[in-house]
Amino acid sequence: MADQNQRLISLDALRGLTIMFMILVNNPGSWKYVLHPLGHAKWHGCTPTDLVFPFFLFIMGAAMAFSLSKYYNSGTSLWPVYKKIIRRTVILFLLGFILNYAFEFDLSAVRIPGVLQRIALCYFFSAVMVIHLKPRTQIITSVLLLLAYWIMMVWIPFEGKGADHWAYESNFAKFFDSLIIKGHTWKPDFDPEGIISTITSIVTTMSGYFTGLWLRRKMDENEKIIHMFTAGNIMIVIGLFLEYWMPINKSIWTASYVIYTSGIAIVFLAIFYWVVDIKGFKSIGTPFIIFGSNAITVYFASSLFGKILYTVRIGDSSLKGLLWSGFYEPVFGPWLGSVMYAVIFIAVWYAVAHVMFNKKVFIKI
Repeated sequence: MADQNQRLISLDALRGLTIMFMILVNNPGSWKYVLHPLGHAKWHGCTPTDLVFPFFLFIMGAAMAFSLSKYYNSGTSLWPVYKKIIRRTVILFLLGFILNYAFEFDLSAVRIPGVLQRIALCYFFSAVMVIHLKPRTQIITSVLLLLAYWIMMVWIPFEGKGADHWAYESNFAKFFDSLIIKGHTWKPDFDPEGIISTITSIVTTMSGYFTGLWLRRKMDENEKIIHMFTAGNIMIVIGLFLEYWMPINKSIWTASYVIYTSGIAIVFLAIFYWVVDIKGFKSIGTPFIIFGSNAITVYFASSLFGKILYTVRIGDSSLKGLLWSGFYEPVFGPWLGSVMYAVIFIAVWYAVAHVMFNKKVFIKI
């Protein structure tokens, strides 16, 4: 039985699995040869790859239930807590900016949003809600954020607005980013980690927090699992039902996408919680726990290293290009070779994470 006063091992394991999959999908041998499940949906829809980012936000929110909820109405000064929150927010944002700026050296065109930047913002605003609002008010606020997103996307008029509120060419999120951060986005006119979609990303984080609160409750463990499976599957059905009016779309992080992916995350966490924390099969989760113990560090370092391989050139080819054309493609073929490159990339970083874990080096941000 899990000790509710301690960190959930299952949460660390699920975080590690998420980071491993994140590295897998971000590092194919060639972007020309990416299997469908290992690529993002082109626009509407949800592939396994589209679950990675919301899973990480969900897990971050669940961890907040154990690390931050105790400060609500505690009667103690919140300034020390806020210093930690602000420090972590700034560090995460700067790390993301460094990844964008590395080897680019053009501040006038550098991308401002990014994965770590969104994690930073979701962490900050979710932490504020956790510390200052009651759970009931947190739920109401989360619903209002989804409603505000829907109103902005559907009702606010703007130049170029089309009949389809969710189309790539004519959605409000794209228009708003072109006004505020034009020239600093992933694409010339759009960013999947843009401003408006960050609003709904906060709700993804809070869905994890609400699940964490549920796990902290003193009740029969099997009953917790049943309720989590029930709630998760109901949310999956609701997300699919809402798709008739609001497509499931990661790039603009629609409310239906929030509900659908949060439901899947709850089901996954329930499985991990039952296997690892309740049944005690900790060895099954050990490889994931090793990755999860230094999740942000491994993600940042592997992303930076991947960029180095892509950027540093020898003659007319990059280091990655030489590895691809000189070994992976001729040995494994284009499709399997692309996957094998990513798998070996994961193995290298697992070795790094394993050494850090054994030496008890845990870099906390």
